Amino acid sequence: QQQLVESGGGLVQPGGSLKLSCATSGFSLDYYAIGWFRQAPGKEREGVSCISRISTNLVDSVKGRFNISRDNAKNTVYLQMNSLKPEDTAVYYCAAGLGWHCPVKYDYWGQGIQVTVSS
Repeated sequence: QQQLVESGGGLVQPGGSLKLSCATSGFSLDYYAIGWFRQAPGKEREGVSCISRISTNLVDSVKGRFNISRDNAKNTVYLQMNSLKPEDTAVYYCAAGLGWHCPVKYDYWGQGIQVTVSS
């Protein structure tokens, strides 16, 4: 069985921080890349970040504020989000796809978790 479960979302004030976790089951992080995506109401899904065995990336709008990392022993990928802005408000998803280099085709998706940045 393969699944992805996001956690760590919630409500935070502008300028605050959250750390999202993507707990994976049935994936080797040596062979699968994990991506973070987000979707706000009325907007298309946007790729935020990706991490694989040999590469990482971040969308320009979050560079300098977000960081992606992984703990292979825990089969978990993290998205550290700092200096959050209201425009970061969205449902955040993690996704998995086979490959050693980001980006990849994402075949497996979590259910998503809400992040709300508001004062």
